[in-house]
Amino acid sequence: MAGAQERVLRRRIGSTQNMKKITRAMELIAATRVAKAQARAAEARPYAERITGVIADLAAGGAEVNHPLLAQVDDPAKIAVVVIAADRGLAGAFNSAVIKAAEREVAAARSENRDYALVTVGRKPADYFRFRNYPIEAEFSGFSDKPTFEDAAAVAARVSDLFTNGGCERILLVYTRFISMGSQEPVVRRFLPLESAETMATAGESGATAGFEFEPGAAQVLEALLPRYVEARLFAAMLDSAASEHASRQRAMKSATDNAEELITTLTRKINQVRQDAITTEIMEIIGGAEALSEDRGDPEDLLLDHLFSDPFPKHTGAHVRHVLGHDSY
Repeated sequence: MAGAQERVLRRRIGSTQNMKKITRAMELIAATRVAKAQARAAEARPYAERITGVIADLAAGGAEVNHPLLAQVDDPAKIAVVVIAADRGLAGAFNSAVIKAAEREVAAARSENRDYALVTVGRKPADYFRFRNYPIEAEFSGFSDKPTFEDAAAVAARVSDLFTNGGCERILLVYTRFISMGSQEPVVRRFLPLESAETMATAGESGATAGFEFEPGAAQVLEALLPRYVEARLFAAMLDSAASEHASRQRAMKSATDNAEELITTLTRKINQVRQDAITTEIMEIIGGAEALSEDRGDPEDLLLDHLFSDPFPKHTGAHVRHVLGHDSY
């Protein structure tokens, strides 16, 4: 029984050691990828800041645009929720936190008798909402850990079409904002409609564009830049989400590796205890057997007689016995 239990424990230790190797490798890979994702987000930030500044300067210069992306509705009848998560799991609470935040927005829309549409970026949110019979307007996947600007442009085109032609009067963006390696948080941001021209003008009131002349005109340039601004905002959110995914996966795999080490230590102690118990049991069985054998053979004189009568020279046995015992009873 002890041998069988020891074999089971050894198999568990072996499988845990193999799992530890896998989680350790995944931790190192995630650490490498999160550094690259941070670098990509940092590289894309100047473009987003510059295009935002240009639009603000155009609005401050007096550009008046009646663009569909700027259409403001105080009480929207239908909203769309864009959920940006991951294609894969093993990232701790990264996916579930974003999905729960999006589900709360959908529940709030339902409670206010508003219609809604879901746009998922990543396989995990798509699988979650499809399993629960939520209607999904559009799905995008396959690039969550390394999105490109072309991917962001495709998603932005679909979302913009929902806003301008699909009856959605407000678009909410749900993703994970990357703060640091140890801190990421799910956020909900209004994506569309964009801020009004007056708000942008307030942000860009520096007087830098007062003497500029635009061809074909400030309004036309602003109208052409608004779709690019939407794509830049979405791309920045996707890069933030990718960096957060890798950081969450690194922490989750480190925790799994530490748990595997702790389990190996516990199982090793258990197997040592089983071996000690087996050795103790064998010793007790030997002692018990010796005591039982001693009781079966009787007192010392009987043992001596058994030994003497087994002498190979029987002719001397009687005299020898009488001499040893000191009397002639034999």
